[in-house]
Amino acid sequence: METETIQCSIVLPVPNEQLFHAWLDSEAHTQFTGAGAKIIPAPGGKFSAWDGYISGETLEIDPPHRILQSWRTTEFSDDNPDSLLEVLFEVQDNGTRLILNHSRIPAGQAESYRQGWEDYYFLPMRDYFSSGQEG
Repeated sequence: METETIQCSIVLPVPNEQLFHAWLDSEAHTQFTGAGAKIIPAPGGKFSAWDGYISGETLEIDPPHRILQSWRTTEFSDDNPDSLLEVLFEVQDNGTRLILNHSRIPAGQAESYRQGWEDYYFLPMRDYFSSGQEG
């Protein structure tokens, strides 16, 4: 089965430790995306985001630098295996560069997910973390 890979990134004005914690925290993830998230923040822990549209399992954690998750949406067919999402948190002078390496995306869906990361994660995260709302 053919798959695709994308990479996208954003620099946010927060320390990498804070951003790492927020990604794996149900309440913070819900707040910065504006949609419900339930996350068990440990290897083997299941998660869902965007009110159940996204689901998967956290496979590896290297605090506060890297998270690896299996990842799928309700748009994946039953015969599509989970994609892989590697989330990297690189320290920058002005905050943290969040890098998403999203692989094993079903063929033909990569550009849709690239736009989704921008619209449903990066834009709301930029607003949230720039406004001082985060705890």
